[in-house]
Amino acid sequence: MEEQPKQFELQELSKLHGPIDIPLTNDYLFRALLQKNNQVLKAILCALLHLNPEQVKKVSVENPIELGKSYEEKDFILDIKALLDDNLITNLEMQVINEHNWLDRSLSYLCRSFDHLNNGDAYTQAKPAIQIGFLNFTLFPEHPEFYATYSMMNEKTYQKYSDKLRLIVVDLTQIKLATKEDRVYGIDQWAKFFKCKDWSELVMLAKENSDIQAAVGTVYQLSRDEKIRQQCEAREDYYRRELDRQLQNEHMEKTKQEIALNLKKLLLGRKELAQGQQELAQGQQELAQEQQNLAQGRQELAQEQQELAQEQQELAQEQQDLTQGQQELAKEQQSLAQKQKELIQKQQDLALEKHKIEESKKMLHEWELAIEKKIQTLEKLSENESN
Repeated sequence: MEEQPKQFELQELSKLHGPIDIPLTNDYLFRALLQKNNQVLKAILCALLHLNPEQVKKVSVENPIELGKSYEEKDFILDIKALLDDNLITNLEMQVINEHNWLDRSLSYLCRSFDHLNNGDAYTQAKPAIQIGFLNFTLFPEHPEFYATYSMMNEKTYQKYSDKLRLIVVDLTQIKLATKEDRVYGIDQWAKFFKCKDWSELVMLAKENSDIQAAVGTVYQLSRDEKIRQQCEAREDYYRRELDRQLQNEHMEKTKQEIALNLKKLLLGRKELAQGQQELAQGQQELAQEQQNLAQGRQELAQEQQELAQEQQELAQEQQDLTQGQQELAKEQQSLAQKQKELIQKQQDLALEKHKIEESKKMLHEWELAIEKKIQTLEKLSENESN
């Protein structure tokens, strides 16, 4: 059984100050802390599982390692398997770098934890298993969440299939999204603990929580153990190498994408250039045709201008003839007016003569009547005389 660490009083811890040499997100330090201090392991599990610490009688580490011993990277076992009251299997891990495999990795750990039955054991004897991950990155950037739980259920009705398989994810980069329930169980306090960079910050948290106080004391003890420090520093070196490798891979991938994009742009540019050259040749051909049409149009325009000039000349001649005709017409109209005036005068004279003739006829008729009357009178006188 792991020897429990010395308990430090707040007065002793208050003397600690300055930056923390080993980040508390160091997965080796995380494992060492939970393996070394059962009180801290129990407190963290009760917070994450929403359990009353008084109801949990026993928490045991099922896969302890020899702290400070050197391991090959391939043999590192930094996830800690804990059993609660001999009934609930939990597997905790701190993941600092996003290796883009957490979904499959966590499911693999969960299934291995659940698959513990021996030959002859009834399936109903299978203990519930929970995979817990403290991540220093956001698993689903489109749906950020501080504390998330996942279980098996019907996609249509949301009926739970089983409570025996669950996953818990604590995003250490999203503490600001902690809910009221998360704060009630102190999950946000543990997240702040792992993100502290200065001893004074840890001491402030320790003043509010006795379990965190115990954790601070254990971290201080572990950080003074040279062998454990070496293992933690080896993990930090691994992080840097892994981060450099990721950055190189990302740079290579970005370079490949840029090359592919540039090649695509080049091919597209060549295609567009060929199309542009074809369009240019067609445009030049159309331009030559247009120039030919323009030359023909200019020739036709010159011919039309010549014809127009001739028509204008003819029109000027016609206008001149018209003016002369109008002048002659005016003279003829003037002469006609004179003749009409003379005709009217003759008609007036003729009418006057006609009137005179009528008057003369009337006088002649009167004379004839007077003569006839005188003849009748003479005839009467002659008859009278004869008688």
